[in-house]
Amino acid sequence: MPPPGRKIYQIIRPILLILGTLAFAVGISPAAAAKPAVTSVRIGDHATKTRIVLDLSGKMPFELFSLADPYRVVINLPEVDWGLDADAVRPGKRITGFRFGLFRPGQSRVVIDVARPVSVANTFILEPDGKRGYRLVIDLVDTTRKAFLQAVRRAQLARLSATRSPQSALPTQPAKPADSRPLIAIDPGHGGVDPGARGRSGSWEKSLTLKQALELQRQLLKTRRYRVTLTRDNDVFVRLRERIAIAQRAGAAMFLSLHADSIANRKVRGGAVYTLSERASDKEAAALARKENKADIIAGIDLNEQSKTVAKILIDLRQRLTKNDSVTLAKGLVKELRGSMRLLKHNHRFAGFAVLKAPDIPSVLIEMGYLSNREDERLLRDLRHRREVAGAIVRSINGFFARQQALRQP
Repeated sequence: MPPPGRKIYQIIRPILLILGTLAFAVGISPAAAAKPAVTSVRIGDHATKTRIVLDLSGKMPFELFSLADPYRVVINLPEVDWGLDADAVRPGKRITGFRFGLFRPGQSRVVIDVARPVSVANTFILEPDGKRGYRLVIDLVDTTRKAFLQAVRRAQLARLSATRSPQSALPTQPAKPADSRPLIAIDPGHGGVDPGARGRSGSWEKSLTLKQALELQRQLLKTRRYRVTLTRDNDVFVRLRERIAIAQRAGAAMFLSLHADSIANRKVRGGAVYTLSERASDKEAAALARKENKADIIAGIDLNEQSKTVAKILIDLRQRLTKNDSVTLAKGLVKELRGSMRLLKHNHRFAGFAVLKAPDIPSVLIEMGYLSNREDERLLRDLRHRREVAGAIVRSINGFFARQQALRQP
């Protein structure tokens, strides 16, 4: 009897032959039909420069620019597969960090943190040579802050000229849906080029928050009492301000942001619920907010691109009723989550989270545990635990809207 792997191959072999024939018939080689990939990255320090080499599966276009405060070099590529491990890319004397992932559909991004101002001395693609394939080569050399900022400004102006439209689009109000059921906006934290926290067993926050969001969506839809929208449903980066805008455009009645933190003390475990406040409840909440608010920086976003409309969204916190509703929602979540997961002693906290700053939508951020703790990480990876947590959140949402409806009764 053939081994299982051989048996599976025998079953799918005819399908593979058909696909190969179709590709040949339309003039597409198997290599060209495959998704482009970055297979490895090498960083080499020299006395006067640092060389970065990206091994590519084929020739592809790229865009390169720098961002300041903090200093970053950004490489935009077509949407690619990543055949490398982030831990295998070692930083150097000029490079302090290296991240990669999907930035938006159709575009992948590499973000390189640099220790000091640098300029791009050379950038070119090498053709295949023997056993080596295509390689994107970038040489970074030291420069002054003044020269660095001038280069950043020139790149900003070039991108602005390329993307400027004849007329500015007016902000659109969400259309009133025929379906009057409340719309719940679920925000899986991080994603794409911004992976979030790393667990002790190698889990990424962005993956665990998405799995929890999808389970929560499933259970909410199962009740038939709610409509649901997700700020992302795959491994893609979404700006903090866009997460808010997605909920507002859809006319959401509630915004839930899901996260899983990591801290130095590996013994600490447990979740908490956070609401917005200009003053943090404690030092830990303030530190967490500062870290979460750096998501756009991590993904290589130019923070000077903030529009006046977005700035208004981020600072308009005068609707006290919305903040009160957020606190009510948080208290209900704590009550229900207590039965399905371990919570911190101070389990309702508040700080200035940018993702909670929609002035018209009750919003909370749920930290589901610490990936730096082995037990919390194990639970966050467990399907049964995710189902229990989602069930608790659904019960708290039911209670929130039941109270809202009671308050509206004459």
